Amino acid sequence: MIIHLQDCTARPWKNGLGSTREIAARPAGASSDDFLWRASVAAVDTAAPFSCFPGVDRHIALLDGRGFTMTLDCGQVHALTTQFAPFAFSGEANVSVELAGGPTRDFNLMVRRSYAQSGLNVWRDEQTRLLDPTVVLVYCAAGQIHVAGSTLHTGDSWIAQGPPARACLQYGAVALVAHVVAL
Repeated sequence: MIIHLQDCTARPWKNGLGSTREIAARPAGASSDDFLWRASVAAVDTAAPFSCFPGVDRHIALLDGRGFTMTLDCGQVHALTTQFAPFAFSGEANVSVELAGGPTRDFNLMVRRSYAQSGLNVWRDEQTRLLDPTVVLVYCAAGQIHVAGSTLHTGDSWIAQGPPARACLQYGAVALVAHVVAL
């Protein structure tokens, strides 16, 4: 199944201080309090703190803009300023943000820790990969990707359904690949 980001409605963050476009959640129709996994693209326009998601493992990758510095309540500081470089953190963390210069957009994968282990990988440039059964979503962050008989363009996602497929990245393409392994 192909999802076009422009078809996803912008909705407020759980804390109401920003907006996000949900690409997919499982089970379908789940709320921010009862999803097993969820993928979205968020707009970070101000230095608003992130929403808290107890029991959730989070993965984030900068898509557009100069990024921001995240300060987690555990004392960890992470500069999310390199495009397409995933960073994992706990959903329980209180996260404050300092913009590096203007609005940004980022890709998010959130997975309920009691349900599954998860990961967010980056694939680049021309290559063909067999998508193993742990892949639940491929997000085209740049360029074009051919997968399961369809072509993804920047901002499109392929949601896994059925047998494993092949992803063929074209020159200059970047894929963010979400893995979820049920416990």
